[in-house]
Amino acid sequence: MKHILMKGNEALAEAAIRAGCRFYSGYPITPQTEILEYMSWRMEEAGGVFIQTESELSGINMLLGASAGGARVVATSSGPGFTLFQEGISYLVAADLPAVIVDVMRYGNGLGDVGQSQGDYWQLTRGGGHGDYRTIVLAPNSVQENADLAYLAFDLAEKYRHPVLIGSDAAIGQMVEKVELPEMKEHDINKYDWSIKGCKKGNVQKKITNRLYYMENYDEYLRNKYKEMELNEQRWQSIQTEDAEVILVAYGISSRVCIEAVEIARVQGIKLGLIRIITLWPFPVNAFKEVSNDCKAFMTVEMNILGQMVEDVVLATNNKYPVYAYATVKEVPETDIIIRKAKEILVDKEV
Repeated sequence: MKHILMKGNEALAEAAIRAGCRFYSGYPITPQTEILEYMSWRMEEAGGVFIQTESELSGINMLLGASAGGARVVATSSGPGFTLFQEGISYLVAADLPAVIVDVMRYGNGLGDVGQSQGDYWQLTRGGGHGDYRTIVLAPNSVQENADLAYLAFDLAEKYRHPVLIGSDAAIGQMVEKVELPEMKEHDINKYDWSIKGCKKGNVQKKITNRLYYMENYDEYLRNKYKEMELNEQRWQSIQTEDAEVILVAYGISSRVCIEAVEIARVQGIKLGLIRIITLWPFPVNAFKEVSNDCKAFMTVEMNILGQMVEDVVLATNNKYPVYAYATVKEVPETDIIIRKAKEILVDKEV
């Protein structure tokens, strides 16, 4: 397969098509509108259904209906639109329905603005709807991973009969890079016996409804599902953590800057390392078990106001290390500032 140049949002959309997705419902909102625009013509070419809905509320509920019929489905949004998805995500979980839902993050509370950000970490990882649920959250850091993780997301959603989220960001969605697209495959809409199909007269009708209404030991079933996800779906990349004295923790566009920071810091004699988070949930706690005895501290590098990932790093390390945050809000983190802050941490640890 040859590499081609694509925008991140468009690579994600094409990968979804190639994974067998044949239903898209969504509403335009910056910085993910290119996904919707791409799907508006490409889905028809692939023999699928594209619907630009009147709102995100109707979009997420159309997604539920198409998933109940056995289709591979995707919806995308950002900021306030993704917030409007939350009730529907909760219903997808309750009905044990697979779906892929993309949040290309933008800045700010409420309506916010169109600036880039990684401010939806808590919403993505804690569950923005009501009830007890978690969702696998994949965080790409390149156009290639936008394609690869979108392709993977459909398999994970069907493996667990559960919605899977992709937490992208404006920088990854808008940048243009080379990408090798995955192979085209078709999904059999009648593949699963749980999906709703045509019902002949006299046969028992199949329903998709809240599982807790008719499943015995539903609470145990749900706990076991999430335990299985935590056991099998942690994904990360460790970069020079074997002897690192300060270890950065980052995802998305921030992690790309951190990779460069580690390379430059090493040339300067600073033992900097990086744990790049690929699954925001399940948070890859296993990555932190590989930390050497030389480690003195961790520092999250993220584009939000409050350093939203800090508490997960504290939990992953059993509160054995100090955890700092370099939070840049709307600006992509800067390599020289990362290195300077790492130096300051090391000086502080030597005092």
